[in-house]
Amino acid sequence: MLTKAGFAVIDALQTGREATVTDLATDTDYSQDHLYEVLDTLLDADLIDERRGPTNQRRVRLATHPVVEAYRTLQSELGHVEWADLLSPATLRVCWYLDEPRRVAAIADRLDNTRQGVHKALSPLKHRAMLSPSGPEYALSDDLAPLLAFARAVVRHEHRARARALAPSATVEWCNPTRALVRVQTSEDTAALEDAAEWQLTGLARFAEYGLDFFLADEPAFWYAPDAELTPAEVVCHTLALNSGSRRVSYAMLLIETLGLDRATLLETAQWYDLDAAVAAMYRALDGAFDAGAASPVPLPSEAEFAALKEQYGLS
Repeated sequence: MLTKAGFAVIDALQTGREATVTDLATDTDYSQDHLYEVLDTLLDADLIDERRGPTNQRRVRLATHPVVEAYRTLQSELGHVEWADLLSPATLRVCWYLDEPRRVAAIADRLDNTRQGVHKALSPLKHRAMLSPSGPEYALSDDLAPLLAFARAVVRHEHRARARALAPSATVEWCNPTRALVRVQTSEDTAALEDAAEWQLTGLARFAEYGLDFFLADEPAFWYAPDAELTPAEVVCHTLALNSGSRRVSYAMLLIETLGLDRATLLETAQWYDLDAAVAAMYRALDGAFDAGAASPVPLPSEAEFAALKEQYGLS
């Protein structure tokens, strides 16, 4: 996550200039020793480019990167705010959930944080009148869309960097501040994530654990959620988040029926993936209403198609 010193360096390079560590020490008031550490972190994150000048002197400039571009937009549209003083790592994570009014308890639950921790992270935004309404539910004001975009760019980049440190072909398919769903493209990367304790196999590949084996055209997907149990409800949502085509919807419905997944539990989980409407439609079909047609948010199988799938897996 970007530190205050990291923000200061990015601010100093915003004009597109190339600078030495000596230049940055003058511009930011940080010591050269500390700036070397900051530059190494930013370089590892691909946020800056570096070349060596005369006498092997380090010269850096901002890289073309989604996080950098999102920050430029933020500064361009809301440059009157001292963002380096305002945006702690905790505040950026909380911003992720301020796209619509949410209660502190709901945000704390998803961040694996305390309510006190969320209130503390919200405090700088409250003091700048950046939240609307003012409670008990909170959201960013309409004119702060660039802040939301920046917070999401930072979080997504962190997950991408974490995954690619183990599996270079990994792409982030879905994420929030504490969890990520990624797909990989090679068998070597699949093996690397299978061996990593903080990553769990998910999506269609996980169905075998419940007695449902499917042919996988793609490499399997993995779920990053340290110290959190991967539930069947999450597996259903991951399957749909990766591919909501008719075949995958049918497979997800098959898992729901096979395990007798509780409707309320799955709907609650699906809300965090914006899949609650899709899951509700799937349950209506499982209740016998297969004729939703174009009104359904996902392509549902016909009753005959689903019956044939159940028979294929010995569930009819």
